[in-house]
Amino acid sequence: MGVVHRDLKPENLLLASKCKGAAVKLADFGLAIEVQGDQQAWFGFAGTPGYLSPEVLRKEAYGKPVDIWACGVILYILLVGYPPFWDEDQHKLYQQIKAGAYDFPSPEWDTVTPEAKNLINQMLTINPAKRITAHEALKHPWVCQRSTVASMMHRQETVECLKKFNARRKLKGAILTTMLATRNFSVGRQTTAPATMSTAASGTTMGLVEQAAKSLLNKKADGVKPQTNSTKNSAAATSPKGTLPPAALESSDSTHTTIEDEDTKARKQEIIKITEQLIEAVNNGDFEAYAKICDPGLTSFEPEALGNLVEGMDFHRFYFENLLAKNSKPIHTTILNPHVHVIGEDAACIAYIRLTQYIDGQGRPRTSQSEETRVWHRRDGKWQNVHFHCSGAPVAPLQ
Repeated sequence: MGVVHRDLKPENLLLASKCKGAAVKLADFGLAIEVQGDQQAWFGFAGTPGYLSPEVLRKEAYGKPVDIWACGVILYILLVGYPPFWDEDQHKLYQQIKAGAYDFPSPEWDTVTPEAKNLINQMLTINPAKRITAHEALKHPWVCQRSTVASMMHRQETVECLKKFNARRKLKGAILTTMLATRNFSVGRQTTAPATMSTAASGTTMGLVEQAAKSLLNKKADGVKPQTNSTKNSAAATSPKGTLPPAALESSDSTHTTIEDEDTKARKQEIIKITEQLIEAVNNGDFEAYAKICDPGLTSFEPEALGNLVEGMDFHRFYFENLLAKNSKPIHTTILNPHVHVIGEDAACIAYIRLTQYIDGQGRPRTSQSEETRVWHRRDGKWQNVHFHCSGAPVAPLQ
């Protein structure tokens, strides 16, 4: 049994202590997976943009070599202070990675030994089958013969560069936290202020904060040297394109490590939409529409069943025919905080809070709340609800 970390980056490398020669510890195993030996499979699109391997971006089967690729990116950063692949446009960044488009520009790479560059090249090999393994990397001359092969010079420029980038990364985190707090505050105010006024204020505030964030994070660092052969008074190394990326130790979206591809996002929206359609069928008392969305063998736990597991559609039909279909009063439902878990290509699970507004027998408006989980399965290109679990108020308020 082996472990693939899938999110190796400088932020996840920690020293056991401040003592010289302290052990390096790996952190954040939230995306880690277990594999059998050299098993290769598609385990999902996950990681941090600048450290993703070509095979992950191509959505091919992958395994342990993805961590070696990330180690190559880390080694590159630690030697000069900026990443081998960088672009503000994430699509262009991915194109660079898939093409293995990086180099060792002068002057900062002129003082790096050929052996170090060779190790990076072997780690950043596009074909995972030809990429150096961890066992082989430990036997590389730059690692096992460092006293004679590795350069002993102190790379102060790299240290300064990393310090600046780390400061900028922390700044970005503070700005994003401020943006989140501003957004939450604005939403909370909508209950006491007119909607249009609150929305306008929220939009204006968020716009100003986002504009300030973009300005701060895209601003070039002071003291960045141009890409020339001169090394006079240079305070930091330059990137291959002549400008420094906003942060060497951050991804394009470092605050959200797991990156979802467009297919996954679209599928999640599809599940939310089909769930809304099902609830609309319930509110309208339309059993025919409801039955088309549900599997004939639908199983459920719900308050109406008094804690029993119900299978099939007959139990639900009773409520449609004797309550929902005869209701002439309006029912409005709101889905709050929907969370979708995609399980492979043809299965998904959604959990959410459901608020139902209705008019009771005395003509007074009421609101009930239930917590629901639904499991969906796609058959013949159509999503069907195969199981749901409801707690809280009954799905159909008794009027």
